[in-house]
Amino acid sequence: MLAVLFVIVAACLAAPLYASRIAHTDPFSSNIRGTTLVDGKQVPVMQSQTGGLGLGVTPIGPTWDPGHYLLGADEQGRDVAARLLYGGRNSLLIGVSSAAICCFLATLIGLVAGFFGGLLDGVLSRLLDIVWAFPVYLLAISLSVVLISQGIDLGFMTITAGSPWLPVFIIGLVFVPYVARPIRGQVQSLREKEFVEAAIGLGASNVRLIFSEVLPNVVTSVIVFLPLMVAVNMLTESALSFLSIGVQPPDASWGTIILDGQQLIYTRPWVAIAPGVAIALTVLALNVFGDGVRDALDPRAKLR
Repeated sequence: MLAVLFVIVAACLAAPLYASRIAHTDPFSSNIRGTTLVDGKQVPVMQSQTGGLGLGVTPIGPTWDPGHYLLGADEQGRDVAARLLYGGRNSLLIGVSSAAICCFLATLIGLVAGFFGGLLDGVLSRLLDIVWAFPVYLLAISLSVVLISQGIDLGFMTITAGSPWLPVFIIGLVFVPYVARPIRGQVQSLREKEFVEAAIGLGASNVRLIFSEVLPNVVTSVIVFLPLMVAVNMLTESALSFLSIGVQPPDASWGTIILDGQQLIYTRPWVAIAPGVAIALTVLALNVFGDGVRDALDPRAKLR
């Protein structure tokens, strides 16, 4: 499965090369009046309907020719294969970036709450409980609806409305409790270990205890969480984009391509099937990879 994940990532990174050198198309521009080559003949990308009254047009279906609409066209006459690769770039970017933000914030909160305990732990734990209490998709949708029109100012950077970094921030934030709580519990257990007490006896400061004694023992758990959160975050991004509150046009993601193919599901099903298969394969590969990392870093889990 690691090889499958590598192929998917490499193909998505090569999206500009495929669009410009092989497909010779702009996947973000409408091409309703365009033509393409099929079996040596020039045919329109948007073909006249043959069923019913014969009114309207239907996008060209898969030609299985990498240079001429491999997976067909969508309702705007855009190359689905090229958009699939570009959409994968955004989906992977959002999944990885939001997972990194989530794991960083969760590790920081888990370390502080678990190590110091007391009032600070109580406040941080209640804040996590508040976020935990909301259904994750409902919270993500609510934040997206509020922020999608006005953006967000973080002080050191401004995320404008429509920016792909907006779903990165939202998705990374809503999943923090799912990682912070187990990290907090692990830190509470480590705080009572003999090596921590020995470091305290040698006069180590709290900062040194956290970053030199405790953090190295929880970082393996964070590494295990990372690929699993990438998979979960990619699914969340696809759901938000399908609801038109994730990645915004003219950008594409696998969720927006499924939305584009919703109206063509009976006539050109590959528009929706292709990104769905890509999501399923990527998430499966990430989960298998995450299980492999866990077994490698925690032999006891493998024995269990």
